[in-house]
Amino acid sequence: GRQLAGSHIWSHLSCIGLGAGWFCRRPSFEMGRKESPKMQKKAVYLERLGSLLEEYSKIFCVLADNVGSNQMQKTRLSLRGDAIVLMGKNTMIRKVMKAHAAEKNPDLEKFLPYVKGNVGFIFTNRDLKDIRDRILANKVGAPAKAGSIAPCDVFVPAGGTGMDPSQTSFFQALNIATKINKGQVEIVNPVHLVKKGEKVGSSEATLLTKLNINPFSYGLVVLSVYDNGSVFTPEVLDITEDDLLKKFQSGLATITAFSLGASFPTAVAVPHVIMNGYKNVLSVALATGYSFPRADKLKELLSDPAKMAALAAAAAASSAAPAAAAAAPAKEEKKEEKKEEPEEEEDFGLDLFG
Repeated sequence: GRQLAGSHIWSHLSCIGLGAGWFCRRPSFEMGRKESPKMQKKAVYLERLGSLLEEYSKIFCVLADNVGSNQMQKTRLSLRGDAIVLMGKNTMIRKVMKAHAAEKNPDLEKFLPYVKGNVGFIFTNRDLKDIRDRILANKVGAPAKAGSIAPCDVFVPAGGTGMDPSQTSFFQALNIATKINKGQVEIVNPVHLVKKGEKVGSSEATLLTKLNINPFSYGLVVLSVYDNGSVFTPEVLDITEDDLLKKFQSGLATITAFSLGASFPTAVAVPHVIMNGYKNVLSVALATGYSFPRADKLKELLSDPAKMAALAAAAAASSAAPAAAAAAPAKEEKKEEKKEEPEEEEDFGLDLFG
């Protein structure tokens, strides 16, 4: 083939002789290939995931086993406006999360161990407990399939099955006690057919299908929760303020008992130390002739039985008031019932002898 002279021309064109004609093309660095639709979708997905991590501070990691597309669509609709559901390949999700953690949010690395299996992510800035309840509310009943792992215990109730007596041997193979009643097989006692975590056998699956029982319900399962750098299990969302208060009070009581027992002063033990010291001083004042103003008041009360009795009665009345207030509605209900009884008797209009 002929070569064109001149370095300037050659830098722009590469010519190959084809018979009588010429075929000229640009160098490879100018022949940029267009991205395939698959690569374009991947780029859009990565960009969207990055923007979601930037916009939302709360994330649910959910397991999507046995969840169909129709059910997933219903879940998306129920969360519309409050949360966004995102599914995808775990490798892509890890890649974006690692990059986001390195550049902007290091706490996001705590969430990476949960990116495994058939999982998806739900992003929100709303109340976590409300979103969790709405996620779990979207469940669909499903039949038991042979070979599947039972997510719950399966019981078959006692009673008629609607099956003809010729199928008695089927129940005998499963060790289910039956009897024939009104031309159909009847199960004598409730049967624990499948235990949670066990694999469903073909016979059990067939029986449940014949009895038209759908024992399982499938939906998104919340595995873990990310909230502003903290990662925890969904059970934490069930803790109420009363539970936290009880735990706090229990901790204070433990610290107080430890401080008093070890004679180690702490802020929570100081009031008890002062009170115990005051009681000791009063005991010394009563046992000896030593006195001070507050001890004089106590001595006066102890020397006058009438005042002591009045003080004890006042204390008893104050403690009994809440109990009486609680018992008052019950008494009123009983009185109303007693009033209604004679009215029922008067409606007859006649006595025993007519």
